[in-house]
Amino acid sequence: MKPRVLDILKRLMAFDTVSSESNMALIEYVRDLLLSKGIESLIVKDSTCKKANLFASTGPEALPGILLSGHTDVVPAAGQAWTFPAFQATVQEGRIYGRGSCDMKGFIALAIDAMLDAADHSLSRPLQLALSHDEEIGCVGVRRLLDVLHLAPVRPFLCLIGEPTNMQFVLGHKGKGSYRTYCRGLEAHSSLAPRSVNAIHVACDFIAALRQSQQQLQEQGAQDTDYDVPYSTVHVGQIVGGKALNIVPNLCTLDFEVRNLPADNLDQFLEQMQERAEVIVREAKKLSSVADIEIQTLNVYPGLDTHPSVEAVRFLKNFAAPDTGTAKVSFGTEGGLFKQRLDVPVVVCGPGSIEQAHKPDEFIEISQMEAGERFLEGLIGSLKL
Repeated sequence: MKPRVLDILKRLMAFDTVSSESNMALIEYVRDLLLSKGIESLIVKDSTCKKANLFASTGPEALPGILLSGHTDVVPAAGQAWTFPAFQATVQEGRIYGRGSCDMKGFIALAIDAMLDAADHSLSRPLQLALSHDEEIGCVGVRRLLDVLHLAPVRPFLCLIGEPTNMQFVLGHKGKGSYRTYCRGLEAHSSLAPRSVNAIHVACDFIAALRQSQQQLQEQGAQDTDYDVPYSTVHVGQIVGGKALNIVPNLCTLDFEVRNLPADNLDQFLEQMQERAEVIVREAKKLSSVADIEIQTLNVYPGLDTHPSVEAVRFLKNFAAPDTGTAKVSFGTEGGLFKQRLDVPVVVCGPGSIEQAHKPDEFIEISQMEAGERFLEGLIGSLKL
């Protein structure tokens, strides 16, 4: 691995960019580093001005570019049993340990190095860099950047998102919708429970409806055997309700998610659940008119489904190792948003394994960093005039 790549990675990992914290210091570091080679950066801040996205380009401005994309935020290290410093790169026995080494500051270091290298040469098309914030909490930050890029006169030729895939080409992933449901009833003394509306019971009826929908998706919905779970899934992750055992609760909230294949429409699913909620509420209103179920959308991002025959995939295969395969994964990325907003082909490919992400003593193999280096060196070589 090039010394410059390791130096950049060490600097990146030293920034505590947990999603709850600011990433401005990291963004400013990258901006200044790129500027040292004459590369200007566009900084797109969030509404608080405490977080930002970055976009930079080197090469001819009027042509579609190769966009390298990554997120700067990481998941928390607090509460995990780390044996290495979480926000310090520790190189040991062929690995680099530390939060974000794998997911995904390793790729970002390679992408920055590639930009610095490309700036020294005349290129046939631009090489571009996009860095986002708050990916880990639902691909939140990149949306404002995409609003800006959507207005650009020239769209990228392709977008390469460097999530950890062991340098395999991931061409598809499921979308995701996150929802909070408020189930309302009528409180009463528990000795009079049959005369009231128990909000927890309403929530249980709604969960039963969600499970019925899951069964229908499994049996009648879209199928894609390239995924470990070949159909769309419904999952209830949190439920909160009740104040005391002797009080019939008047409120119960539950959070559920849907991870959908691109062929299954989330809007249609939500309409179906609204209809089923109305049936439950209609029955509950026989006891009290206050009974209600309200479904609130928390976050939605689309899936990705890039066909392996598109020109962008064929182009990238020229620089990949001979054993590089294609796959689809269950975890989400910003790829679906890039495709949806900019209508560009997207390939997810980066060093490291998702198996190491979000864990204590997160690490990336140096051999994976070297594989990423070779891949990007080949890509840049093809752009040089």
